[in-house]
Amino acid sequence: MANLNYKHLHYFWTVAKCGSIARASEQLHVTPQTISGQLSLFEDIQGEALFEKSGRNLELTEAGRLVFAYAEEIFLLGQELEQVLQHHPTERTVQLRVGVSDAVAKAVAYKLLEPALSLPQTLRINCREGKLDDLLGDLARHKLDIVITDTPLPPSTKVRGFSHPLGECGLSFFATAALREVHPQNFPACLNGAPVLLPGEDSALRSRLLQWFEQKGVRPRIAGEFDDSALMSAFGQAGVGFLAKPSAIADMITRQYDLQLVGSTEEIKEHFYAITVQRKITHPAVLAISQAAPLAIINGKLQAKAKARTSAKNIGAQT
Repeated sequence: MANLNYKHLHYFWTVAKCGSIARASEQLHVTPQTISGQLSLFEDIQGEALFEKSGRNLELTEAGRLVFAYAEEIFLLGQELEQVLQHHPTERTVQLRVGVSDAVAKAVAYKLLEPALSLPQTLRINCREGKLDDLLGDLARHKLDIVITDTPLPPSTKVRGFSHPLGECGLSFFATAALREVHPQNFPACLNGAPVLLPGEDSALRSRLLQWFEQKGVRPRIAGEFDDSALMSAFGQAGVGFLAKPSAIADMITRQYDLQLVGSTEEIKEHFYAITVQRKITHPAVLAISQAAPLAIINGKLQAKAKARTSAKNIGAQT
């Protein structure tokens, strides 16, 4: 590494982040030929291939991922240094880059990430939402520090990562007051023949819900399927159907969307995980999340149970 050229490293880093030489060329305002030549020279110096072709894009090799991890730290520190020189802050800012799966309710994501806000250091959070496969790809390319999802790392994925359980909770069912009047039976009988909103096929919860309906002998009418949990809540608020959400955020759902808590069950569990590329967590914000998140879920679940008992007295729900 005595021959390390930081211009070469910067070209490599930019191509890795952009995914192709063409996109990196537009960002760096240099020709693709220049970047390609500099990359070849950089690989020759390192003695290993750092990229491999994947269709029209470039993917990092194992050696490339290692170099990228160091390059990411180097250039992020460089950006931080610029800010320090411009604004003279008194302490170092910790950056946390988070990917949140579409299947995870936004309020749950906040509960899980909230412990990081208590760090003594100044924290800057960059959040991305999307499909799990896309987020895992960014995690592998070290564009993210952590992915929050409702399922452990799929065994079929090519991404090398580790799943860290963050907690679990039961489900609560909600509906508008008008929809509840149309289906006034006790829970869960009120779901029989009623319109129900389901999470999309990417959600690990979907199959468990369908199995539970069958076990309880209720046959709801599927009125909608949603990959995005917030969009499903909006349709629920409009009275399109009953919907299920993690019990840990039951209070927020009733308040924010003006919905009634119909009933709760612990027979269906929603699980939450943090996926990282490291087995041993070292990032201070990720460490805070992994240590405190289960407590946040438990506290929310206890609040939901208390509210469900009150709701049962008021509307005859059986929790």
